[in-house]
Amino acid sequence: MIVDVLMYLLLGAAMGTLGGLFGIGGGLVAIPALGVLFGLDQQLAQGTALLMVLPNVLLALWRYNQRNRVSVRHALMLIVPSFTMSWLTSLWAVRVDPQIMRLGFVGFLVVLTLFNLIQMVWRNGTVGAELRHIRWLWLLGLGSGVTAGLFGVGGGVIATPILTGLFGATQVAAQGLALALAAPSTTITLATYALHGHVDWLMGIPLAIGGLASISWGVALAHSLPERVLRSLFCGFLVICAIMLCSKL
Repeated sequence: MIVDVLMYLLLGAAMGTLGGLFGIGGGLVAIPALGVLFGLDQQLAQGTALLMVLPNVLLALWRYNQRNRVSVRHALMLIVPSFTMSWLTSLWAVRVDPQIMRLGFVGFLVVLTLFNLIQMVWRNGTVGAELRHIRWLWLLGLGSGVTAGLFGVGGGVIATPILTGLFGATQVAAQGLALALAAPSTTITLATYALHGHVDWLMGIPLAIGGLASISWGVALAHSLPERVLRSLFCGFLVICAIMLCSKL
């Protein structure tokens, strides 16, 4: 039992560092890791990952806001539609066949990876503190809410590349906004999964503690890396996650 707890703490620390680095709370790596390493079905892996992700997201948001102030106005335009869609789609997701969910998650990662690669090669426009096309932020909130409810990830994974590519935000500013977007949707999605028995609390709590202990390192590293390096690492990270999940199909 003690060995298991220590293993979960170390795994949570690794996931927390990655979550801070990429502004995703660690859930994207936790879900394939829990499915591949521990044999959890897709919904249980997502629910347990959400338990780890929520405190990580809150701490990472606080750290990002200290270094790069998050716009409350922009955050609210993302949060309100995202929260609503996360709740509605999570009610449906907990009833879907786990294998179908896993296949959908792999497809989601593939599309996301291609989008990021295309964006790196053909990105147009300049980046800065002021966002472009602000009136369309609510659409991004809707889309992020759908993926958060279905797959347990949304804010950092969906919002970050779109905020940089289409709205002209810097990578760091986008990751801060994405964390603000993720906090409420992660809360309601976790509550839905927990009510339907899709959370392993004995595993998730040590993962969360490990993540909290390490996520600040990832945030500090994110602010020290060049923009293109950070984006390249994020793309590579997505590819690895997709490969891990494909091995279980």
